[in-house]
Amino acid sequence: MVAGRDDQALSRVPGVARHPWWSVAVQRFGQTTALSQLVLGAALGFGMRFWDAVLALTIGAVLLSAVAVAVGVIGQREGLPTAILSRWTGFGHAGSAVLGLVIALSCTGWFGVQTGLAGAALAATAGVVPAPVWSLLVGIVITVVAACGVRWMAWTSYVAVPAFLGLLAWLVIRNVDDVGVLGGPAPGASIGMLTAITLVIGSFIVGAAIAPDLTRFHRSGRDVVKQTVLGGAAGEWVIGLAGVVLAHGLGTTDVMGVLSETGGWVGALIVVTAVLKINDWNLYSASLGLVNFFDAVFSLRISRTQMTVVVGCAGSSLAAAGVVHQFTHFLMLLGVVFPPVAGIMLAEYYVVRRWRNEIISTRPNVPRSAPSWVPATVVIWPASAVIGEFAPIGQSGVNSLVLAFALYVCAGRLNLLRMRTRRATNREMKAA
Repeated sequence: MVAGRDDQALSRVPGVARHPWWSVAVQRFGQTTALSQLVLGAALGFGMRFWDAVLALTIGAVLLSAVAVAVGVIGQREGLPTAILSRWTGFGHAGSAVLGLVIALSCTGWFGVQTGLAGAALAATAGVVPAPVWSLLVGIVITVVAACGVRWMAWTSYVAVPAFLGLLAWLVIRNVDDVGVLGGPAPGASIGMLTAITLVIGSFIVGAAIAPDLTRFHRSGRDVVKQTVLGGAAGEWVIGLAGVVLAHGLGTTDVMGVLSETGGWVGALIVVTAVLKINDWNLYSASLGLVNFFDAVFSLRISRTQMTVVVGCAGSSLAAAGVVHQFTHFLMLLGVVFPPVAGIMLAEYYVVRRWRNEIISTRPNVPRSAPSWVPATVVIWPASAVIGEFAPIGQSGVNSLVLAFALYVCAGRLNLLRMRTRRATNREMKAA
């Protein structure tokens, strides 16, 4: 038996390795049905009437789906993960290395945060061993699953997603016995519709931007649409709605407090299943980003499986030490750099097409050359992130995505996308 799967970390996913759309959709559903989405729904429900919160969730999910489909189709057509794909979609060799490192830092950080959350829940319930030990155990289990590849992750989702939904339904039914409260006013301070939609979009814009990591396993563009709508939008909507119901029924946004008061293994299992089905993808995307980083910077081809084990052990250790919780604000700051990535990729692939022919003409192989770096992107990427974040109107993620798209298209029309071309080395050509 082969220890782990590399899952074409540096090459295109061939047709024989593509998966049925529903298999990928279950995993996408697992990504979006996280505790953070439940907390988001509770925040909306606390500050909005029930049907207003439903409308905000719906609009936000539709906008996110549009971005995820547009970016995801690129991944499906080219069969490449986000970091590798970015070499020919506006970022160049050096830019893709930076992007891969940012993806790795962000995903590893959130892996540690959520692993620590699961460890604390299990420690509070079992009372046998301390939280750091539970965090290590949970982290090791998730690392093994992610190291074994997408097929193992799919089977984990087949178990964890239904379990999470069943436990969550039990939690709602137990704590909300008067559905009449759903027709009443918001229990807390009012939240405007634009603010609510902003919160919904911000909750998963990073996942939409790095959609190719998952959609490269699809067989067609239609599969991307079905997976995004049924696996992504439905997941965000259902779990967000559960949070809205809890907020109206209990008059609180403290979902974690409700879980604690529920007590027993049910509350702990809700946390564990929620963490399990999103954290394997956090670790998976982190390993893909680092594989690309070492390939781009040092020309080192490191196995995705090996990188997953290294990153998983590091993230689990940080979770056990409680260090990652000190960096939550930094991790949220990293999130603002991802929307412009999607804007630049969309502009290059669909409109400017400076490297479109090169990436298409080399199928099923990976192009043997790529731009070393694209000066225009070096300016557009951070500028869009900063302007989008501090703009007085709109949603920061959408602002930065649209701005990056527009600026890159303008740069292409003005012939500002000059660059140096990096040729593949003999070693890389043989490995490809």
